[in-house]
Amino acid sequence: MAKEFTDTETKKFIDELLEKTNHQTAANWASDCAERVLSYYEQQRPQDERLKRALEASRRWARGEIRVGDARKAAFPAHAAAREAIGEAAIAAARAAGQASSTPHMIGHAIHASTYAVKAVAFETDFEEAAIAEERNWQYEHLKELVGP
Repeated sequence: MAKEFTDTETKKFIDELLEKTNHQTAANWASDCAERVLSYYEQQRPQDERLKRALEASRRWARGEIRVGDARKAAFPAHAAAREAIGEAAIAAARAAGQASSTPHMIGHAIHASTYAVKAVAFETDFEEAAIAEERNWQYEHLKELVGP
């Protein structure tokens, strides 16, 4: 029987905090979540810069350096990378980057970026509950840090 991803209770706290988070902070947080799992994709395609470019576009949008449309266009190559990736961890890592770089277009993509990042960890660790919980906890603590008091 194949193992299945089960999320942690921490996700509901992240959801609640994201509702109070501004769009730019959510975009930066989503990019930070995706960046933590990029290595799962880069192990098989070390020369492929699409995911890094997508995350940088999202961060540039958050700093006001580019328009939403330009940031959104950077998401398409990241989504293509996910379709080309081999292995569930690499696919999830690329999807995390694609969702993070879609966050400037719609803030709701931020939670999807974080979930794909956690799924990448799950696949990489053969669904080790402690690793999944550690990643979700990092995401929550990091979001709290970015949002501030």
